[in-house]
Amino acid sequence: QLQLVESGGGLVQPGGSLRISCVASGFTLDYVAIGWFRQAPGKEREGVACFKSSGGSTYYSDSAKGRFTISRDNAKNTVYLQMNSLKPEDTAVYYCAASEGIQLGNCRFFKYDYWGQGTQVTVSS
Repeated sequence: QLQLVESGGGLVQPGGSLRISCVASGFTLDYVAIGWFRQAPGKEREGVACFKSSGGSTYYSDSAKGRFTISRDNAKNTVYLQMNSLKPEDTAVYYCAASEGIQLGNCRFFKYDYWGQGTQVTVSS
């Protein structure tokens, strides 16, 4: 069974840092594109960061650039999102997702086939 499980969310003060993880089971991350998405209450889901299985360029949303870093540990079949200089507007449920399709163009436009259950990140003093 193909599954993605996020963890590491929590409450953090503004300006703080948090690293969230996404562990894949039932498939290997070597051959899929991975994206991190988030959804805040009352807002649409938005893409935060993604990369292709082959490496190369990584996409970050404007709000994530310079503060967030997506990375992968293939040996652990795990993807991370390091979030620094967190702001209250970063508060959301964060999801990781995997795309098995042909990886042409920007990963932000890929169709993501598998999704985790999400992890809550709350930035508040």
